[in-house]
Amino acid sequence: MIRQISRDSDKVMAFELSGKLHDDDYKSFVPLVDAAIAAQGKIRMLVHFHDFHGWDMHALWDDTKFAVTHCTTIERIAIVGEKKWEEWMAKVCKPFTMATVKYFDAGEMESAWSWVEG
Repeated sequence: MIRQISRDSDKVMAFELSGKLHDDDYKSFVPLVDAAIAAQGKIRMLVHFHDFHGWDMHALWDDTKFAVTHCTTIERIAIVGEKKWEEWMAKVCKPFTMATVKYFDAGEMESAWSWVEG
């Protein structure tokens, strides 16, 4: 599931990803991001992985398409995770985006917010 996290920020969109992601998750997530980009221009994102179990095959394709089509419209991505592989995933995604990507452990949520908003 992808759930938007509310915070009073014009330039930062935040989402919690949990469980296993499916195509339907991207059908609601991508239009939110596209609308923010249309209104703001470039945006920043905070992505919090909580009890995350990955993607089904269709969602993995959706995620790849999202990365390719949004690689120049996202300035910074703060990734907050709970597992070592999520930290590794943050490093792997760097070549596929023009955004500055930084990983934070789950206990560093406020530091992640400070960094992505700063």
